[in-house]
Amino acid sequence: MLSRTASELYWMSRYLERAENLARMLDVSYSLSLMPQHGRGDGLEELAMSLLSTGTLDLYQERHGELNAARMLHFFALDADNQASIFSCLRAARINAHAVRGRITADIWENINATWLEVLSIANEGLGRYGISRFCEWVKERSHLFRGATYGTIMRGEAYRFIRLGTFIERADNTLRLLDARYEMFGEESEEVSDLSARGYYQWSALLRALSSFEAYTEVYGGSPNARQASELLLLRADVPRSLRACMEELNLILASLPGDNGRPAQRLAAELDARLRYTAIDEILDEGLHTWLTDFILLVRQLARAIHSSYLEAV
Repeated sequence: MLSRTASELYWMSRYLERAENLARMLDVSYSLSLMPQHGRGDGLEELAMSLLSTGTLDLYQERHGELNAARMLHFFALDADNQASIFSCLRAARINAHAVRGRITADIWENINATWLEVLSIANEGLGRYGISRFCEWVKERSHLFRGATYGTIMRGEAYRFIRLGTFIERADNTLRLLDARYEMFGEESEEVSDLSARGYYQWSALLRALSSFEAYTEVYGGSPNARQASELLLLRADVPRSLRACMEELNLILASLPGDNGRPAQRLAAELDARLRYTAIDEILDEGLHTWLTDFILLVRQLARAIHSSYLEAV
């Protein structure tokens, strides 16, 4: 497969996964911001955590100054000038999909194109009239339809593998960033909240719901979420679809299945990261410091993304 085609397939799926991740984060953060704050402010810190996790806090403040709920929601959802907004992600996904129409099925293309046309309509209507929760649910549904169309209609060849690569590298990065942004927002308090703390319960529950892992947590641990068990679930449980370990297992398998010798650096790094997670215990992570460990692994995932790019996506 031509590296340009592989790159467009890879980024098509990365942008769609990113849009879904943003919708999940935005929906949960907005819901938390509406809860009684018990003297802790007006709830904007929950939305600010979203800005931290996407690395766009400085851009927002440069353009809008002080935090404002309505402006923050538009900035994340439908701001065409914000390259990290859901609108921009869906636009980029559609551009990449159009470039590879010959390598994807009609079902995949029609899903992505219809999504783009509909988000244009929503942008014209305005988020205030459409509704933020309704919008976030719509984005998630469109992403689910894309994955369903991909899984159900495309041949299990290289195109399928590069689509899946984009999905899991983006998902791994998102899980790490959400955990780290939560730590950065609440600091040591994030490790001290107990099962009996209402604030801690809602914080960890929100994070688990943002990653579709609340039900998994309830099944595995029961009781109220806390830092240790939630971190273990989201980092080290291979049977939780959005956990870091589940993503790294998939990336390792996909890269190992790609032919040729050019990909050896990416294959080796993916295998090393997969093995590291497989044989790491949560107590080792907490002893090192959750923030330190997350920061280091974010850099490793970024290194893996660069290795994938140089191995497969650069024109030779």
